Amino acid sequence: MTSSTASQPTANPISCRANCHCGAVSITAELPYGLGSTGRCNCSFCIRRGAAAVTARTASLTILKGAENLCLYTWGSHTAKHYFCKTCGIYVYHQRRSDPAECGINLGCIDGGNPRTHAEIYGEIPWHDGVNHPSDR
Repeated sequence: MTSSTASQPTANPISCRANCHCGAVSITAELPYGLGSTGRCNCSFCIRRGAAAVTARTASLTILKGAENLCLYTWGSHTAKHYFCKTCGIYVYHQRRSDPAECGINLGCIDGGNPRTHAEIYGEIPWHDGVNHPSDR
């Protein structure tokens, strides 16, 4: 997912807690733009994964439970690091390629997060152009 910090809506930072489906993995993080920073990426991996992600600062992410249960997936430059629960297979979060100081947290894993009702509050979830990533030029 490309970084869109410069175009983020003004919002109050919030803390969030996120869990995989089976509960083996639990994290917390600070969302500097709240849930209004949710986006989707159209790169070859994210388009298949399908989850909307919310912007967090990588330094704020804390694994509360299940670090040993996280599975890492990388490819290409290996800058983006995608973490999944080994038990239930759910994508929990990823460190971004466009800005490793940011990570994306699966909106569906966040307590109270729901991609279906997100649009009612924040509008349609925008797509970011991961196919034409600046690092690929």
